Amino acid sequence: MDPFTYDNRTGREPGRVLRALGLVLPGVRRVQRHVAPYAEAWVAHNRAALAQPGRRWYVLGDSMSQSVGATSWDRGWVHQLHERLTASGRGLVVVNLSATGAVLSDVLDQQVPLLDSLLASDPLAQSAVVTVLVGSNDLFNKAHRPHLPGRFEDLLPRLPEGSVVSTLPQPRAAAQRSNAHIRAAEGAGRIRVVDMTAEGPRTWIGKVAADRFHPNDKGYAALADAFEPTVVRAYDETPVER
Repeated sequence: MDPFTYDNRTGREPGRVLRALGLVLPGVRRVQRHVAPYAEAWVAHNRAALAQPGRRWYVLGDSMSQSVGATSWDRGWVHQLHERLTASGRGLVVVNLSATGAVLSDVLDQQVPLLDSLLASDPLAQSAVVTVLVGSNDLFNKAHRPHLPGRFEDLLPRLPEGSVVSTLPQPRAAAQRSNAHIRAAEGAGRIRVVDMTAEGPRTWIGKVAADRFHPNDKGYAALADAFEPTVVRAYDETPVER
């Protein structure tokens, strides 16, 4: 039996607003055409990755970790950072559990249970790197926004100790309350944090895709820049047990 049946999808169709924008904005239509083939590429990649030995990097999140907006599925921040890590001698096998359109409830209900299952069969689970970049879809959805801080509060204790979690740079109150939970978990020594306000791109000029929302290749390079120091620290501070 194929050990990896997850298809990098939430199971939901795009929302009404996105469908409406796609009808009138060619750039939105162009970028949305990435969703299915990029998910399929990650499924194929994950199946191959799970057949490989080695220390793993598990990626949780939404379209930002699916590379939507980049020129190809392997030019998002995950692959760009993976190339840098490999070049520096920090070998990791990427297993990407993200899904376009994911909100915190999808991470809690779909991605975290799958992560738990994969870690249970991973002989190097104690040295695995886990990253989380999610929350933007919740903020832009009025139905999900009020629940965002509470869902972060639920998510953080379920992540492996030392997981790398990004803050939300948006000024909305829900983002700031969510960031407070993230900072509290960091203060308790549970997680490592990427402060996207301080470490993320100073400007998005020239770094967004045709839909004016997702990053392009340069934007994803900037996200890789933000994650790199903390992921390197996670790698270096969690040696493989011999």
